[in-house]
Amino acid sequence: MSQEAFADKCGLDRTYISGIERGVRNPTLAVINTLALSLGIELKTLFDWP
Repeated sequence: MSQEAFADKCGLDRTYISGIERGVRNPTLAVINTLALSLGIELKTLFDWP
């Protein structure tokens, strides 16, 4: 999925998604939850470490 398509799915700006990927943005927990929901996974899955 492109950044633009994912951003649209999340309701966020493409440049914000790009900034998160590059490590120049610090998303809030609410935004991280939005990302998880848009990926179809639970928030805790992003924080589970094997």
